[in-house]
Amino acid sequence: MFEKLKILTDAAKYDVACTSSGVNRDSDGTGIGSAASCGICHTFSADGRCVSLLKILMSNVCAYDCAYCVNRSSNDIPRATFTPREIAELTINFYRRNYIEGLFLSSAVVGNPTRTTELMTEALRILREEYRFFGYIHAKAIPGADTDAIYRLGLYADRMSVNIELPSEKSLNLLAPSKTRGAILSPMTFIRDGIKESSHEVAKFKHAPKFAPAGQSTQMIVGASDESDCQILRLTESLYKKFGLKRVFFSAYVPAVSSSLLPSTDTKPPLLREHRLYQADWLLRYYGFTANELLEEGENFNLYLDPKCNWALAHLESFPVNVNKAPFELLLRVPGIGVTSAKRIVSARRARALDLQALKKMGVVLKRARYFIECGEKNSDVKLTENAIIRALLSDVSYSRLTSKQMSFFDAQPEAGGEEELKSLLGQF
Repeated sequence: MFEKLKILTDAAKYDVACTSSGVNRDSDGTGIGSAASCGICHTFSADGRCVSLLKILMSNVCAYDCAYCVNRSSNDIPRATFTPREIAELTINFYRRNYIEGLFLSSAVVGNPTRTTELMTEALRILREEYRFFGYIHAKAIPGADTDAIYRLGLYADRMSVNIELPSEKSLNLLAPSKTRGAILSPMTFIRDGIKESSHEVAKFKHAPKFAPAGQSTQMIVGASDESDCQILRLTESLYKKFGLKRVFFSAYVPAVSSSLLPSTDTKPPLLREHRLYQADWLLRYYGFTANELLEEGENFNLYLDPKCNWALAHLESFPVNVNKAPFELLLRVPGIGVTSAKRIVSARRARALDLQALKKMGVVLKRARYFIECGEKNSDVKLTENAIIRALLSDVSYSRLTSKQMSFFDAQPEAGGEEELKSLLGQF
Protein backbone atom coordinates (compact mmCIF):
# COMPACT_ATOMS: atom_id res chain seq x y z
CA MET A 1 0.00 0.00 0.00
CA PHE A 2 2.77 2.45 0.94
CA GLU A 3 4.61 1.79 -2.33
CA LYS A 4 1.42 2.45 -4.30
CA LEU A 5 0.89 5.65 -2.37
CA LYS A 6 4.42 6.81 -3.08
CA ILE A 7 4.11 6.17 -6.82
CA LEU A 8 0.63 7.64 -7.32
CA THR A 9 1.01 10.77 -5.20
CA ASP A 10 4.25 11.58 -7.03
CA ALA A 11 2.52 11.05 -10.39
CA ALA A 12 -0.24 13.50 -9.39
CA LYS A 13 2.13 16.45 -8.82
CA TYR A 14 1.97 17.54 -12.48
CA ASP A 15 -1.73 18.38 -12.20
CA VAL A 16 -2.16 21.88 -10.70
CA ALA A 17 -5.90 22.35 -11.25
CA CYS A 18 -6.66 22.36 -7.55
CA THR A 19 -7.72 25.36 -5.47
CA SER A 20 -10.34 26.81 -3.11
CA SER A 21 -13.56 24.82 -3.01
CA GLY A 22 -16.01 27.71 -3.30
CA VAL A 23 -18.77 25.58 -1.81
CA ASN A 24 -20.22 24.76 1.60
CA ARG A 25 -21.05 21.12 2.33
CA ASP A 26 -22.10 20.60 5.94
CA SER A 27 -22.40 17.26 7.65
CA ASP A 28 -25.96 16.13 8.42
CA GLY A 29 -24.83 14.94 11.83
CA THR A 30 -24.37 11.32 10.80
CA GLY A 31 -20.99 11.61 9.07
CA ILE A 32 -17.61 13.28 9.29
CA GLY A 33 -15.90 16.22 7.59
CA SER A 34 -17.20 19.36 5.92
CA ALA A 35 -16.23 21.68 3.08
CA ALA A 36 -16.06 25.43 3.69
CA SER A 37 -16.30 27.98 0.87
CA CYS A 38 -13.57 30.04 2.54
CA GLY A 39 -11.20 27.63 0.90
CA ILE A 40 -10.23 23.98 0.84
CA CYS A 41 -7.01 23.70 -1.10
CA HIS A 42 -3.62 22.09 -1.03
CA THR A 43 -1.72 25.14 0.19
CA PHE A 44 -3.36 28.22 1.73
CA SER A 45 -7.05 29.01 2.13
CA ALA A 46 -8.67 32.39 1.54
CA ASP A 47 -8.78 33.09 5.29
CA GLY A 48 -5.06 32.39 5.71
CA ARG A 49 -5.23 28.81 6.96
CA CYS A 50 -2.83 26.20 5.64
CA VAL A 51 -4.95 23.22 4.64
CA SER A 52 -4.38 20.21 2.46
CA LEU A 53 -5.91 17.65 0.15
CA LEU A 54 -4.90 14.08 -0.53
CA LYS A 55 -3.84 14.65 -4.14
CA ILE A 56 -3.54 11.31 -5.86
CA LEU A 57 -4.02 9.32 -9.06
CA MET A 58 -6.16 6.22 -8.95
CA SER A 59 -3.78 4.68 -11.48
CA ASN A 60 -0.78 5.63 -13.60
CA VAL A 61 -1.28 2.66 -15.94
CA CYS A 62 -2.33 4.58 -19.04
CA ALA A 63 -3.72 3.35 -22.34
CA TYR A 64 -2.62 6.58 -24.05
CA ASP A 65 0.87 7.52 -25.23
CA CYS A 66 0.89 11.33 -24.97
CA ALA A 67 4.44 12.53 -25.66
CA TYR A 68 4.51 15.13 -22.85
CA CYS A 69 3.13 12.89 -20.09
CA VAL A 70 5.31 11.05 -17.61
CA ASN A 71 2.59 8.35 -17.36
CA ARG A 72 2.46 7.64 -21.10
CA SER A 73 2.21 3.95 -22.00
CA SER A 74 5.67 3.76 -23.60
CA ASN A 75 7.48 5.31 -20.61
CA ASP A 76 9.43 2.88 -18.45
CA ILE A 77 8.32 3.82 -14.94
CA PRO A 78 6.94 1.93 -11.90
CA ARG A 79 3.20 1.39 -12.30
CA ALA A 80 0.48 1.06 -9.69
CA THR A 81 -3.31 1.09 -9.38
CA PHE A 82 -5.52 1.64 -6.35
CA THR A 83 -8.88 -0.05 -5.98
CA PRO A 84 -11.85 2.21 -5.16
CA ARG A 85 -11.94 0.75 -1.65
CA GLU A 86 -8.27 1.56 -1.09
CA ILE A 87 -8.79 5.17 -2.19
CA ALA A 88 -11.69 5.56 0.22
CA GLU A 89 -9.83 3.98 3.14
CA LEU A 90 -6.73 6.10 2.55
CA THR A 91 -8.80 9.28 2.48
CA ILE A 92 -10.69 8.45 5.68
CA ASN A 93 -7.56 7.32 7.56
CA PHE A 94 -5.66 10.45 6.54
CA TYR A 95 -8.62 12.64 7.51
CA ARG A 96 -8.93 11.01 10.93
CA ARG A 97 -5.24 11.69 11.55
CA ASN A 98 -5.84 15.34 10.63
CA TYR A 99 -3.43 15.10 7.68
CA ILE A 100 -5.98 16.31 5.11
CA GLU A 101 -9.32 18.05 4.76
CA GLY A 102 -10.37 16.66 1.40
CA LEU A 103 -9.50 14.68 -1.72
CA PHE A 104 -8.23 15.54 -5.21
CA LEU A 105 -8.68 12.45 -7.39
CA SER A 106 -7.51 11.96 -10.94
CA SER A 107 -6.30 9.02 -12.96
CA ALA A 108 -4.54 7.82 -16.06
CA VAL A 109 -6.82 6.14 -18.60
CA VAL A 110 -7.27 2.57 -17.34
CA GLY A 111 -8.55 0.56 -20.30
CA ASN A 112 -10.90 3.27 -21.58
CA PRO A 113 -12.24 6.62 -20.32
CA THR A 114 -15.66 5.33 -19.26
CA ARG A 115 -14.22 2.43 -17.25
CA THR A 116 -11.79 4.82 -15.53
CA THR A 117 -14.62 7.21 -14.65
CA GLU A 118 -16.68 4.35 -13.21
CA LEU A 119 -13.81 3.29 -10.94
CA MET A 120 -13.35 6.87 -9.69
CA THR A 121 -17.11 7.16 -9.11
CA GLU A 122 -17.12 3.99 -7.04
CA ALA A 123 -14.35 5.37 -4.82
CA LEU A 124 -16.37 8.54 -4.22
CA ARG A 125 -19.57 6.56 -3.63
CA ILE A 126 -17.87 4.55 -0.88
CA LEU A 127 -16.61 7.77 0.71
CA ARG A 128 -19.94 9.57 0.59
CA GLU A 129 -22.40 6.73 1.28
CA GLU A 130 -20.52 4.17 3.35
CA TYR A 131 -18.08 6.36 5.28
CA ARG A 132 -20.44 9.36 5.30
CA PHE A 133 -17.61 11.72 4.32
CA PHE A 134 -18.79 15.31 3.77
CA GLY A 135 -15.38 16.85 3.07
CA TYR A 136 -14.35 18.56 -0.16
CA ILE A 137 -13.74 16.34 -3.21
CA HIS A 138 -12.33 17.48 -6.54
CA ALA A 139 -12.58 14.88 -9.32
CA LYS A 140 -11.10 14.93 -12.81
CA ALA A 141 -13.48 14.03 -15.61
CA ILE A 142 -11.82 11.84 -18.23
CA PRO A 143 -12.29 13.10 -21.82
CA GLY A 144 -14.03 10.46 -23.92
CA ALA A 145 -16.12 9.00 -21.09
CA ASP A 146 -19.84 8.70 -21.76
CA THR A 147 -22.12 11.35 -20.29
CA ASP A 148 -23.90 8.99 -17.87
CA ALA A 149 -20.59 8.10 -16.23
CA ILE A 150 -19.58 11.78 -15.98
CA TYR A 151 -22.96 12.67 -14.47
CA ARG A 152 -22.67 10.00 -11.76
CA LEU A 153 -19.17 11.24 -10.91
CA GLY A 154 -20.45 14.81 -10.63
CA LEU A 155 -23.11 13.81 -8.11
CA TYR A 156 -20.41 12.82 -5.61
CA ALA A 157 -17.79 15.50 -6.38
CA ASP A 158 -17.84 19.13 -5.27
CA ARG A 159 -15.75 20.37 -8.18
CA MET A 160 -14.92 18.76 -11.52
CA SER A 161 -12.29 19.58 -14.08
CA VAL A 162 -11.43 18.56 -17.61
CA ASN A 163 -7.88 19.37 -18.62
CA ILE A 164 -7.37 21.14 -21.95
CA GLU A 165 -3.66 20.20 -21.57
CA LEU A 166 -2.40 21.70 -24.85
CA PRO A 167 -3.65 25.08 -26.12
CA SER A 168 -4.30 24.13 -29.75
CA GLU A 169 -5.64 21.26 -31.81
CA LYS A 170 -2.40 21.25 -33.78
CA SER A 171 -0.40 20.51 -30.61
CA LEU A 172 -2.88 17.85 -29.54
CA ASN A 173 -2.55 16.07 -32.87
CA LEU A 174 1.23 16.20 -32.63
CA LEU A 175 1.80 15.34 -28.95
CA ALA A 176 -1.41 13.56 -27.89
CA PRO A 177 -2.89 11.82 -30.94
CA SER A 178 -5.24 9.75 -28.74
CA LYS A 179 -7.04 12.93 -27.67
CA THR A 180 -9.11 15.34 -29.73
CA ARG A 181 -10.30 18.86 -29.04
CA GLY A 182 -13.89 17.71 -29.42
CA ALA A 183 -13.46 14.91 -26.87
CA ILE A 184 -12.16 17.47 -24.35
CA LEU A 185 -14.75 20.20 -24.97
CA SER A 186 -17.70 17.80 -25.02
CA PRO A 187 -17.52 16.86 -21.29
CA MET A 188 -16.85 20.51 -20.43
CA THR A 189 -20.10 21.42 -22.18
CA PHE A 190 -21.95 18.59 -20.44
CA ILE A 191 -20.65 19.64 -17.01
CA ARG A 192 -21.57 23.29 -17.68
CA ASP A 193 -25.13 22.35 -18.65
CA GLY A 194 -25.39 19.88 -15.76
CA ILE A 195 -24.39 22.55 -13.24
CA LYS A 196 -27.01 24.98 -14.62
CA GLU A 197 -29.75 22.36 -14.59
CA SER A 198 -28.82 21.24 -11.08
CA SER A 199 -28.88 24.80 -9.72
CA HIS A 200 -32.37 25.29 -11.16
CA GLU A 201 -33.58 22.02 -9.63
CA VAL A 202 -32.11 22.87 -6.23
CA ALA A 203 -33.88 26.24 -6.35
CA LYS A 204 -37.21 24.43 -6.84
CA PHE A 205 -36.66 21.38 -4.64
CA LYS A 206 -34.59 21.62 -1.47
CA HIS A 207 -33.37 18.02 -1.56
CA ALA A 208 -32.66 17.78 -5.29
CA PRO A 209 -29.25 16.17 -6.01
CA LYS A 210 -26.41 18.62 -6.52
CA PHE A 211 -24.16 18.21 -9.53
CA ALA A 212 -20.61 19.60 -9.12
CA PRO A 213 -21.83 22.50 -6.92
CA ALA A 214 -18.36 24.13 -6.82
CA GLY A 215 -18.22 24.36 -10.63
CA GLN A 216 -15.47 23.25 -12.98
CA SER A 217 -11.92 24.22 -13.87
CA THR A 218 -9.23 23.25 -16.36
CA GLN A 219 -5.47 23.23 -16.87
CA MET A 220 -3.16 24.14 -19.75
CA ILE A 221 0.48 23.15 -20.07
CA VAL A 222 2.76 26.08 -20.91
CA GLY A 223 5.99 25.52 -22.79
CA ALA A 224 5.52 22.01 -24.18
CA SER A 225 4.34 23.43 -27.53
CA ASP A 226 4.98 26.66 -29.41
CA GLU A 227 1.74 28.61 -28.80
CA SER A 228 2.23 32.27 -27.90
CA ASP A 229 0.96 33.86 -24.68
CA CYS A 230 -1.58 35.72 -26.80
CA GLN A 231 -3.03 32.46 -28.10
CA ILE A 232 -3.13 30.96 -24.61
CA LEU A 233 -4.79 34.05 -23.13
CA ARG A 234 -7.42 34.25 -25.87
CA LEU A 235 -8.28 30.60 -25.29
CA THR A 236 -8.48 31.29 -21.55
CA GLU A 237 -10.90 34.16 -22.11
CA SER A 238 -13.01 32.02 -24.41
CA LEU A 239 -13.18 29.19 -21.86
CA TYR A 240 -14.44 31.55 -19.15
CA LYS A 241 -17.14 32.94 -21.44
CA LYS A 242 -18.34 29.67 -22.99
CA PHE A 243 -18.09 27.28 -20.06
CA GLY A 244 -18.34 29.50 -16.99
CA LEU A 245 -15.18 28.00 -15.50
CA LYS A 246 -14.15 28.88 -11.96
CA ARG A 247 -10.45 28.85 -12.85
CA VAL A 248 -8.08 28.19 -15.71
CA PHE A 249 -4.77 26.88 -14.39
CA PHE A 250 -1.41 27.13 -16.11
CA SER A 251 1.31 24.55 -15.57
CA ALA A 252 4.88 25.30 -16.64
CA TYR A 253 6.02 22.24 -18.57
CA VAL A 254 8.52 20.14 -16.62
CA PRO A 255 10.69 18.19 -19.11
CA ALA A 256 10.22 14.78 -17.49
CA VAL A 257 10.42 12.67 -20.65
CA SER A 258 12.77 12.67 -23.65
CA SER A 259 11.22 13.29 -27.06
CA SER A 260 12.27 15.02 -30.26
CA LEU A 261 8.89 16.78 -30.20
CA LEU A 262 9.49 18.38 -26.80
CA PRO A 263 11.98 20.74 -25.13
CA SER A 264 15.19 19.10 -23.94
CA THR A 265 15.17 17.55 -20.48
CA ASP A 266 17.90 20.08 -19.59
CA THR A 267 15.45 22.95 -20.20
CA LYS A 268 14.21 24.73 -17.09
CA PRO A 269 10.44 24.99 -16.61
CA PRO A 270 9.14 28.44 -17.73
CA LEU A 271 8.00 29.40 -14.23
CA LEU A 272 8.09 33.15 -14.78
CA ARG A 273 6.07 32.83 -17.97
CA GLU A 274 3.51 30.77 -16.03
CA HIS A 275 3.42 33.51 -13.40
CA ARG A 276 2.78 36.25 -15.98
CA LEU A 277 -0.12 34.23 -17.39
CA TYR A 278 -1.63 33.92 -13.91
CA GLN A 279 -1.33 37.69 -13.47
CA ALA A 280 -3.01 38.24 -16.83
CA ASP A 281 -5.74 35.76 -15.87
CA TRP A 282 -6.37 37.88 -12.77
CA LEU A 283 -6.72 40.96 -15.00
CA LEU A 284 -9.29 39.16 -17.15
CA ARG A 285 -11.39 38.03 -14.19
CA TYR A 286 -11.29 41.01 -11.84
CA TYR A 287 -9.92 44.10 -13.61
CA GLY A 288 -12.06 44.36 -16.73
CA PHE A 289 -9.29 43.72 -19.28
CA THR A 290 -9.68 41.65 -22.43
CA ALA A 291 -7.11 39.36 -23.99
CA ASN A 292 -6.83 41.56 -27.09
CA GLU A 293 -6.01 44.58 -24.94
CA LEU A 294 -3.15 42.85 -23.17
CA LEU A 295 -1.45 41.21 -26.17
CA GLU A 296 -1.48 41.40 -29.94
CA GLU A 297 -1.43 38.42 -32.28
CA GLY A 298 1.64 36.22 -31.70
CA GLU A 299 2.96 38.25 -28.76
CA ASN A 300 4.38 36.96 -25.47
CA PHE A 301 4.41 38.81 -22.16
CA ASN A 302 7.42 40.82 -21.09
CA LEU A 303 8.96 38.64 -18.37
CA TYR A 304 10.43 41.64 -16.56
CA LEU A 305 7.22 43.67 -16.20
CA ASP A 306 3.86 42.52 -14.94
CA PRO A 307 1.06 42.58 -17.57
CA LYS A 308 -0.67 45.64 -16.16
CA CYS A 309 2.55 47.70 -16.18
CA ASN A 310 3.23 46.48 -19.69
CA TRP A 311 -0.24 47.58 -20.84
CA ALA A 312 0.06 50.96 -19.13
CA LEU A 313 3.41 51.68 -20.81
CA ALA A 314 1.82 50.93 -24.18
CA HIS A 315 -1.03 53.37 -23.42
CA LEU A 316 0.69 56.35 -21.84
CA GLU A 317 -1.87 58.60 -23.51
CA SER A 318 -4.36 57.44 -20.83
CA PHE A 319 -2.14 58.61 -17.98
CA PRO A 320 -1.66 60.18 -15.51
CA VAL A 321 -4.98 59.37 -13.85
CA ASN A 322 -6.40 61.79 -11.29
CA VAL A 323 -7.23 59.55 -8.32
CA ASN A 324 -9.67 62.11 -6.92
CA LYS A 325 -11.82 62.14 -10.06
CA ALA A 326 -11.23 58.97 -12.11
CA PRO A 327 -14.02 56.37 -12.25
CA PHE A 328 -13.53 53.03 -10.52
CA GLU A 329 -12.96 51.19 -13.83
CA LEU A 330 -10.07 53.49 -14.75
CA LEU A 331 -8.48 53.23 -11.30
CA LEU A 332 -8.33 49.45 -11.78
CA ARG A 333 -6.09 49.98 -14.80
CA VAL A 334 -3.43 51.85 -12.84
CA PRO A 335 -0.39 49.69 -11.95
CA GLY A 336 -0.10 49.41 -8.19
CA ILE A 337 -3.83 49.87 -7.56
CA GLY A 338 -5.76 46.67 -6.84
CA VAL A 339 -9.48 46.01 -6.48
CA THR A 340 -9.50 46.60 -2.72
CA SER A 341 -7.46 49.80 -2.83
CA ALA A 342 -9.57 51.14 -5.72
CA LYS A 343 -12.71 50.64 -3.63
CA ARG A 344 -11.05 52.41 -0.70
CA ILE A 345 -10.09 55.35 -2.92
CA VAL A 346 -13.62 55.76 -4.29
CA SER A 347 -15.03 55.66 -0.75
CA ALA A 348 -12.45 57.93 0.94
CA ARG A 349 -12.37 60.69 -1.70
CA ARG A 350 -16.00 61.52 -0.98
CA ALA A 351 -14.87 63.05 2.31
CA ARG A 352 -11.57 64.67 1.31
CA ALA A 353 -8.98 65.01 -1.42
CA LEU A 354 -6.39 62.23 -1.35
CA ASP A 355 -2.61 62.69 -1.50
CA LEU A 356 0.20 60.18 -1.98
CA GLN A 357 0.54 59.53 1.74
CA ALA A 358 -3.17 58.69 2.02
CA LEU A 359 -2.92 56.36 -0.98
CA LYS A 360 -0.02 54.50 0.60
CA LYS A 361 -2.08 53.90 3.74
CA MET A 362 -4.85 52.45 1.57
CA GLY A 363 -2.53 49.81 0.18
CA VAL A 364 -1.59 51.42 -3.13
CA VAL A 365 1.88 50.27 -4.26
CA LEU A 366 3.39 53.69 -4.96
CA LYS A 367 6.61 52.29 -6.43
CA ARG A 368 4.52 51.54 -9.51
CA ALA A 369 1.47 53.74 -9.19
CA ARG A 370 3.32 57.07 -8.77
CA TYR A 371 4.33 57.09 -12.44
CA PHE A 372 0.71 56.83 -13.59
CA ILE A 373 -1.31 59.00 -11.19
CA GLU A 374 -1.79 62.56 -10.02
CA CYS A 375 -3.49 63.95 -6.93
CA GLY A 376 -5.04 67.17 -8.18
CA GLU A 377 -1.78 68.39 -9.75
CA LYS A 378 0.72 66.38 -11.73
CA ASN A 379 3.69 64.97 -9.85
CA SER A 380 6.42 67.49 -10.64
CA ASP A 381 9.27 65.09 -9.79
CA VAL A 382 8.21 62.39 -12.27
CA LYS A 383 8.79 62.67 -15.98
CA LEU A 384 6.22 60.51 -17.73
CA THR A 385 8.29 58.91 -20.49
CA GLU A 386 8.30 55.22 -21.33
CA ASN A 387 12.06 54.70 -21.01
CA ALA A 388 12.28 56.58 -17.70
CA ILE A 389 9.40 54.58 -16.21
CA ILE A 390 10.80 51.24 -17.38
CA ARG A 391 14.19 52.02 -15.84
CA ALA A 392 12.57 53.09 -12.58
CA LEU A 393 10.31 50.04 -12.39
CA LEU A 394 13.14 47.60 -13.09
CA SER A 395 15.40 49.26 -10.55
CA ASP A 396 12.76 48.88 -7.83
CA VAL A 397 12.33 45.11 -8.12
CA SER A 398 14.99 42.48 -8.73
CA TYR A 399 13.74 39.70 -10.97
CA SER A 400 16.95 37.67 -11.02
CA ARG A 401 15.84 35.14 -8.48
CA LEU A 402 12.50 34.64 -10.23
CA THR A 403 14.18 33.31 -13.34
CA SER A 404 15.90 30.52 -11.42
CA LYS A 405 13.30 29.25 -8.94
CA GLN A 406 9.67 29.43 -7.95
CA MET A 407 8.52 31.94 -5.34
CA SER A 408 8.34 30.46 -1.83
CA PHE A 409 6.45 31.60 1.22
CA PHE A 410 9.28 30.23 3.33
CA ASP A 411 12.25 32.16 1.92
CA ALA A 412 14.41 34.23 4.21
CA GLN A 413 13.18 37.65 5.38
CA PRO A 414 12.61 39.82 2.27
CA GLU A 415 15.02 42.58 1.46
CA ALA A 416 14.06 46.24 1.37
CA GLY A 417 10.99 46.60 -0.83
CA GLY A 418 10.37 42.86 -0.59
CA GLU A 419 6.87 43.19 0.82
CA GLU A 420 5.70 45.21 -2.17
CA GLU A 421 7.44 42.74 -4.49
CA LEU A 422 5.56 39.93 -2.77
CA LYS A 423 2.28 41.80 -3.34
CA SER A 424 3.06 41.83 -7.04
CA LEU A 425 3.92 38.15 -7.09
CA LEU A 426 0.66 37.27 -5.36
CA GLY A 427 -1.39 39.22 -7.90
CA GLN A 428 -2.05 42.27 -5.71
CA PHE A 429 -1.00 44.70 -8.41
